[in-house]
Amino acid sequence: MSKKIGILGSGSVAQTLASGFLKYGYQVMMGTRDPQKLNDFIGKSSGKILVGSFLETAQFGEIIVLAVKGSIAKSLVTEISNALVGKVVIDPTNPISDQTPVDGVLHFFTDINKSLMEELQEISPSAHFVKAFSCIGGNFMVDAEFNGIRPSMFICGNDTHAKGEVTQVLHQFGFDVEDMGSVVSARAIEPLCMLWCIPGLKNNSWSHAFKLLRK
Repeated sequence: MSKKIGILGSGSVAQTLASGFLKYGYQVMMGTRDPQKLNDFIGKSSGKILVGSFLETAQFGEIIVLAVKGSIAKSLVTEISNALVGKVVIDPTNPISDQTPVDGVLHFFTDINKSLMEELQEISPSAHFVKAFSCIGGNFMVDAEFNGIRPSMFICGNDTHAKGEVTQVLHQFGFDVEDMGSVVSARAIEPLCMLWCIPGLKNNSWSHAFKLLRK
């Protein structure tokens, strides 16, 4: 699969995933409001990664990655909604608020009965959102392996074909995929970010991942 990937964002998650997609033979464009933020990163990629506006990147990509802070995800999706029609949108975002964590537990600006991805799907109903990469740190999003064990990546979304495309990506990137169903399941997947962050925030331990075991 050599599809065009449009990555919306310029931070560490966006850069990690851009490098991963480039490694596995995809064409990659990154969208940002400030291209200078990516100068050093693009230089390291030998110019193989394109840079454009958010809209240009959404128009370029056959698969879109929403690699921005959760707090701006809704406004960005609203802005470029027309360019997302019919496209697979990988959604790693989590609704993390700016409040100080309590005993290592993050605050969310959503509640347990409505996920951020549900809100994004409502804003752009013709896009095919798939929650993925939301329950692991950026350092382990590509070529994930823990002592020979592939970690689990929990996904969800309303479109079966879209989840199939994202599953192919996740398998390339080193994950076993656990499909939790429709977009509603993001209510359970997004809070895994809280659980994943507790050891890091309390003990500065960030090298771990989730694994679903079956008997």
